[in-house]
Amino acid sequence: MKFSFMENSHPSRRRVLRDALTLAVAASPLASLAKAVSDPQEATSSADDVTFAAGPRPLVQYPQKRPLTLVTTRPPHLETPFSVFDQGPITPNDAFFVRYHLANFPTRIDPDSYRLTIKGSVNTPLSLSLAELKTLTDPVEVVAVNQCSGNSRGFFMPRVFGAQLGNGSMGNARWVGVPLKAVLEKAGVKAEARQVTFRGLDKPVLSSTPEFIKALDISHAMDGEPMIAWSMNGTDLPFLNGYPIRLVVPGYFGTYWVKHLSEIEVIEQIDDGFFMAKGYRVPDNDCFCVAPGTTAAKTQPISKLPVRSFITSVKHGDVLPLKEQVVLKGIAFDGGAGVNKVEVSIDGGKRWLEAQLGQDLGRFSFREWTLAIAFASKGATQLMVRANNRAGETQPLRADWNPGGYRRHVVETTHVTVA
Repeated sequence: MKFSFMENSHPSRRRVLRDALTLAVAASPLASLAKAVSDPQEATSSADDVTFAAGPRPLVQYPQKRPLTLVTTRPPHLETPFSVFDQGPITPNDAFFVRYHLANFPTRIDPDSYRLTIKGSVNTPLSLSLAELKTLTDPVEVVAVNQCSGNSRGFFMPRVFGAQLGNGSMGNARWVGVPLKAVLEKAGVKAEARQVTFRGLDKPVLSSTPEFIKALDISHAMDGEPMIAWSMNGTDLPFLNGYPIRLVVPGYFGTYWVKHLSEIEVIEQIDDGFFMAKGYRVPDNDCFCVAPGTTAAKTQPISKLPVRSFITSVKHGDVLPLKEQVVLKGIAFDGGAGVNKVEVSIDGGKRWLEAQLGQDLGRFSFREWTLAIAFASKGATQLMVRANNRAGETQPLRADWNPGGYRRHVVETTHVTVA
C-alpha cells in the first residue's frame, strides 16, 4: 500500500511526528496493511488529546477501520477515539479497538478451508469447518464489552511498564455464535478435565517468545456463557478483530477473547504457559492491588471486569454555560452483575446526583446514562461519575495500583470551567 501525505513548505512538529510514524509503519511487516492519516491536522488533533511521555498519539488507518489512535505498530494495537463512545452504546465495527499479542499473524484467511480443532481430554477429537460450526446448534447472541486488561494504564501513578493506554482499548458489540459448551459437548469432555486452552493463528516472531495461549476452568467453559463468535454487530468479524471466529468470554477481560481461534484443547491439569502462569496476573487479595511501587506476595490470573463508568459528552477543558441546562451523558459497565445505579457530582465530589439509566441491552453491555444539570456559579469545577452494580460493588475514589497496570476503575474526574 502506497503512503500518501500532504506536504507543506514549513515543517512543523505535527509533520515531524507524522513522518516519524511513516517510517515506523513502513519499516514494519504491516506496511501493506496500515497507512497514516493523510491530513496532518487530523492525525493529531482528532485523536484523544491524550499525551503521554512519548508525545501526542497520531491516527492511523487499517483495512476495514476508520482512523484509530496508534499505540503500537508491531504487533498492531489501535485504540478507539474516545468520542466514539458518546455516539451510542454499540461500538461500530470500523471503530472497534485492535489488540494483538504476537506480531506474526495472518493477513489472509480462506474461510472455505478454515478448521477449528478440538483435542485433548475428549472422547471424540474434532476438526470443524466453519459451516459445521455454524450448524452445530442454534446460534446465540450476547451484547458484551471487550476491554483490554491494560485499558487506561497510561494514567497509573507511579507509572508502570507496558503500553501506555488511554481509555479507548474497549468496545461493546453484539456477538453471534455458538456456545463453547455445545462444541465441547459434541467432542465429549472426559471426567478428568480441569481446564480448556485456546490458541489462535497469531504466532511468535522469535522462537524464544512464548505462544499466546489462554485457559478457562472447565466449569466456566461449560457454563454456557463463553461462546465462539463469527458475527459482530450483524456482519462477519472484521479481520483485525478475529475473523473468521473468535472466543467471546462475556464479563471477562479481553485477554481471554482469543482471535482467529484455531485450536481448543481440554487438559487435565492447570495450564502453566506464560500468558496464564506469569502474564496477566494481579495481586491475590480483595482489591487486586498493592501499595504503589511494591510487588505482590501472591498473584492470580486476571478475570472479571470491575464496575466502571465514564462521562462521554464532556471532555477535559470544556467550557460549560452558567445557569443553563446541560445534559451530561456517559456509559457504565461491569463484569456481569449488572449496573443498577450511576451517580454524578458536578462539584468535585461534595454532592452526588443519581443519573437516569438508559436501555438495558444485557448485563454484559455498556449501559448509557444521562443527567440534566445546571451550574449555579462560575469558575473551575470537577465532574465525577461513579457506578454501582447489583453485587454491591462501586468504584473507588482513589485509584488502586498493581505492577501490571491492570483493572483501572477509579472514579473518573473531568475538569471543566463554567462561564
